[in-house]
Amino acid sequence: MNVTEIFGSNVFNDEAMKNLLPKEVYISLRRTIDTGAPLDSSIASVVANAMKDWAVSKGATHYTHWFQPLTNLTAEKHDSFIEPSGDKVIMQLTGKSLIVGEPDASSFPSGGTRATFSARGYTAWDPTSPAFVKEGTLYIPTVFVSYTGETLDKKAPLLKSMTAIDAQAKRLLRLFGIECKKVSTTVGPEQEYFLIDEKVYEARKDLILTGRTLFGARPPRGQEMEDHYFGTLKPRIAAYMRDLDETLWKYGIFAKTKHNEVAPAQHELAPIFTTTNVAVDDNQLTMEIMKKVAKRHGLVCLLHEKPFEYINGSGKHNNWSVSTDTGLNLLDPGETPENNRLFMLILACVIAAVDRYQGVLRACVASAGNDHRLGADEAPPAIVSVYLGDQLGAIVDSIVLGREYVPKKAIPGSIGVPESPIFPIDTTDRNRTSPFAFTGNKFEFRMLGSMASVADPNIVLNTIVAELFSEAVEALSRAKDFDKECKAFTEKLLKKHYRIIFNYNGYGPDWEPEAERRGLLNSKTTADAVPEFFKQENIDVFVHQGVYTEKEVIARANIQLENYIKSIRIEALTMIEMARQDVYPAVNGYLSELCGTIAAKQAISEKFPVGEDMKVAEKLAVMNDAMMSAVAKLEKDLNEMPEGERPASQKMAHVVLPDMEQVRRIVDGMETICSSDYWPYPTYTDILYSVK
Repeated sequence: MNVTEIFGSNVFNDEAMKNLLPKEVYISLRRTIDTGAPLDSSIASVVANAMKDWAVSKGATHYTHWFQPLTNLTAEKHDSFIEPSGDKVIMQLTGKSLIVGEPDASSFPSGGTRATFSARGYTAWDPTSPAFVKEGTLYIPTVFVSYTGETLDKKAPLLKSMTAIDAQAKRLLRLFGIECKKVSTTVGPEQEYFLIDEKVYEARKDLILTGRTLFGARPPRGQEMEDHYFGTLKPRIAAYMRDLDETLWKYGIFAKTKHNEVAPAQHELAPIFTTTNVAVDDNQLTMEIMKKVAKRHGLVCLLHEKPFEYINGSGKHNNWSVSTDTGLNLLDPGETPENNRLFMLILACVIAAVDRYQGVLRACVASAGNDHRLGADEAPPAIVSVYLGDQLGAIVDSIVLGREYVPKKAIPGSIGVPESPIFPIDTTDRNRTSPFAFTGNKFEFRMLGSMASVADPNIVLNTIVAELFSEAVEALSRAKDFDKECKAFTEKLLKKHYRIIFNYNGYGPDWEPEAERRGLLNSKTTADAVPEFFKQENIDVFVHQGVYTEKEVIARANIQLENYIKSIRIEALTMIEMARQDVYPAVNGYLSELCGTIAAKQAISEKFPVGEDMKVAEKLAVMNDAMMSAVAKLEKDLNEMPEGERPASQKMAHVVLPDMEQVRRIVDGMETICSSDYWPYPTYTDILYSVK
């Protein structure tokens, strides 16, 4: 296999466009892609025909407008290229069909912006994200909007947020005498996941219906030996990862790093950075391909944030940076960041944005699955804070606290063996407990769940930073002594928002009370986090930057709460069914055997010891009865749900979930006592160590 030959072979990329399009058409399309210039609709037919010919040469017979509705998944409707020509057909894709499609908009989540009878919706081509061929179909990345103009997807507001930060960053750069055509945000989303054997998966109703195990006692061996992280890949896992890499490369996805993660059966894939909207498309496609490739190997890929208790959950680290088309990384501190006026101003703007809009940053990654993960097992806490590291932390401390700053330089390091090479020791460490950490020339937003769309946090990041850039421009555009006023404005932001900076252990017992003292939010559930979107000051920032209308912000918050309620309801109903139909009769079956054993022993001789048998039987009988009572309470609370998303989500978070925890506690306790011959499901040991 020649990687350089297969890479991007299924993508209508720059090379394909250059080879297949007339020069003037290619230049026009590239201008749109590179600078954000409006698309020249007159070239659409030529591009469509070339794209069709290329796709047909790859075996495609259909095309689809591929979009991202408000479900965290993707959607597609396939149309064939065939058009009648007398008694025969020709293969055709018109310019109009390339640019606009019309799927039914009534059946997708809209948060109340669309009535069921209002069915018309439009998909519109996103030329900045390349088309590709998959399984005999040409996939055309698009945005999705309603008949009345509301955005019904994640791509359209993402593109708007990229436009906002582009516009505001260029205004800011002009104050420093820097001109460029485009400022782009780039993202490299690391993806964590679990792989388990397909046969074990099929024996777990909870995994099939909810993506996570609702029951499961702590296994004798979890991750406490710390031997899985970066460990040798098992043969089936290595074969899967090799197949996955090769498949992703064909779609032009920069799959770079693969390794075992901390928990048993957990792994990670990390791509190279790329432009944000392309990175979002790539990540959606990656998650789909991960699952399909797993099937080819008799495996199941689990993307739920917390499929198993007692071990790490899975996240998605959003490595976010801002760069110009001339190659300037705005988050590169340089050799002497304390003297880098532009960097310090941009850093202050980012810190201020994260502090002011910490509520929406937490809310944009909130979900039923992610709530189980945040705050433990190498996931950051639900409190948003910024980690700067030793060097930048010391610079900011010197500004805010009036301390003397002593520059810290990278120094050479060695392990003390003559043959060992000398290596540079960085000026700062990494903090794995920080939700928003500076890591050299980028920020790593680590609160995302593994199933999440990368679009949501980047929409928020782009928007809130654009807002602070805009405020900086307004404050400094008429400065008489720019250097002096820029320094003063930077210091003002850092002092005002210093509370959000935390360079220590986010898992420490002192952090929660300290964060509360600072006035930082600590929304541990989706029900408590999402209402931040309803606050007017948070709505206003999206409206001001042209990313959402007020109606669209509220609609998305409502959808998020609806999804939360539905997810927990499905989990609760699944738990009730499993407890009543599987666990209860299984335990009773073992009780029957125990009672038979006790009776048989006593029939032989009253002197036969039956005390331990009686203890086990009595304990299981009491616990099984308690489980059924707990199930009845769960069912009652589930059926008495208040009207409205916000009250219903609160009950789910603070009544139904505790009910479910009580049922689980009892069931997991019985699993440790009941005979494995009777237990109705594969245990954690069976699941986590099934792949050889």
